[in-house]
Amino acid sequence: MFRRSGTTATLATALVAAAGALLLTTTAAAATAPGFVNGSDLPANPHSPWSSGAVTAGLPGTTPFCLEGVLPAAGSWHRAFSTEVDAHATQISVRTASPAAATKLAASLERKVAACAADWLRTNPGGTASWQDYGTLPVEEGAHVYGVGVSVPDSAHGVGLYGIGRDGSTVTVVQWGQMGQLPEAPVAAFKQTTTTAVHKLVP
Repeated sequence: MFRRSGTTATLATALVAAAGALLLTTTAAAATAPGFVNGSDLPANPHSPWSSGAVTAGLPGTTPFCLEGVLPAAGSWHRAFSTEVDAHATQISVRTASPAAATKLAASLERKVAACAADWLRTNPGGTASWQDYGTLPVEEGAHVYGVGVSVPDSAHGVGLYGIGRDGSTVTVVQWGQMGQLPEAPVAAFKQTTTTAVHKLVP
């Protein structure tokens, strides 16, 4: 009986210690996450305010359109945003091993987004797609903004904006999307979002 009680006490002590270690690990992980934008930093939505998810370690469960297969899970954090209607956004930041690795990742992301419309058409031959290079931004080690629009017959058009930037060893990409076409996209406001996102990477 006493042995059982001692075993229970030992187990309880171990569980408390494990919980404490988990809390410390979670707190440490949160402390090392790069800075992220808030809903108020995104282009204003005329229908509803933005809802902001938590900054979470790892990649999102569903990788944003045009970014599939490029982002590493290691060293990544993400945050999702949504509105009550059809607009959505995701920011993903990756802390790489070195500035050289970050430069390589940022370049891969830019190539992926620039080729996205053509790649999508190859698997959706009945659809239409277009893209636009909105240029670079003079922030930290640089940022680049792109737009991609796609549609399929008898369906609404979808438009996405992508801001890719780097500070030191950290890369961030912000994706904004909603129903519509490229000429309707809030490019000027999204450039400010991208600038803010890269500034927030600075420790």
